[in-house]
Amino acid sequence: MKGYHIYIPNYTIGTDCYKEIPWVTRKYGKKAVVIGGKTAMSKAKDALLDGIDGSDVEITDFVWYGGEASYENAEELMKMDAVKDADMIFAVGGGRVMDTCKVVKEKLDKPMFTFPTIGSNCAATTSIAVIYHPDGRVNNYFYSKTPAEHIFINTKIIAESPENLFWAGIGDAISKELEAQLSIRGHKVSHTPLMGNQLSLICIDPLIEYGKKAYEDCKNNVDSFELEQVVLDIIVTTGLVSNFMTTENDYYYNSSLAHGFYNGTSVIPNCIQHHLHGEIVSFGSLVLLTYDKNYDECDRIMAFHKEMGLPLTMADIGLTEEDLPAVAERSSVTKEWTCVPYEVTKEKFIAAIKECDERGKKFK
Repeated sequence: MKGYHIYIPNYTIGTDCYKEIPWVTRKYGKKAVVIGGKTAMSKAKDALLDGIDGSDVEITDFVWYGGEASYENAEELMKMDAVKDADMIFAVGGGRVMDTCKVVKEKLDKPMFTFPTIGSNCAATTSIAVIYHPDGRVNNYFYSKTPAEHIFINTKIIAESPENLFWAGIGDAISKELEAQLSIRGHKVSHTPLMGNQLSLICIDPLIEYGKKAYEDCKNNVDSFELEQVVLDIIVTTGLVSNFMTTENDYYYNSSLAHGFYNGTSVIPNCIQHHLHGEIVSFGSLVLLTYDKNYDECDRIMAFHKEMGLPLTMADIGLTEEDLPAVAERSSVTKEWTCVPYEVTKEKFIAAIKECDERGKKFK
């Protein structure tokens, strides 16, 4: 049989996790370049320098990633001496930083270590990257052969991050279990995607159990057990599911109609420009459950949305019925449209969105 490879990162979590940098990176060289967002680097810089103090590790520069996860920005980074001369890349920030650095580290063949500063996505863990055009339009997926070598999750920094991003991250993470279960249904799969499928089953329950308290703690900049559990769910669990259930050519069970819905809304400025990725995806999860006629689970998730203030209706994300044909048209040409165990039509998709909207109004 044809061989294949699976690489998954290790991780360290806690307020003092940066103290582990010298030991974790000891076999990868001494010179590191930090590539990150401006705010993220300002929040993490002192802790990073303190973490390597007295060791052989040297951070040679702090470099802004360019503001968008694009091939153009990756190319500019690869021209910089600080990046070319570094033994390893420290990616510091959110998802677009991580995805930019995946391109850079793959092209330059350098080890990458990730330092997520917000709890809004799983990009610090995954191999796949979402790449955009410079104007913000989605370009394509980039598949790096390996993910980060190690993830350093500083819960103090995340607890002090903008709570709206954490809130949206919870909304985004809800989709992972639902999309994995739907996209793999009916397929006879091998060990690795089967393992990812089983792991996906523990994505939603911790969010429902700990999400409200974790969100309140993030609002108050409190590092707590509940916040840690939700951060691990968002960054690690969903990321590992992605790594196990995604390949460039063989199979893709990583997403389905929730992200297909999000991609569809990219043509509606009133939605995409005023609402966060995870916020829109969270409503897409309700659309997925409605399309699948899984009403019991839809009611459970809607109740959680009401508790969290996540979207329940089209109006909550700036959509109108007049927008739906364009949303369905854009969704229908995405990869996610095909990650369903039955035929999806634009007419049924629009009907499911409308039905979901009506059901959501009853939860208001």
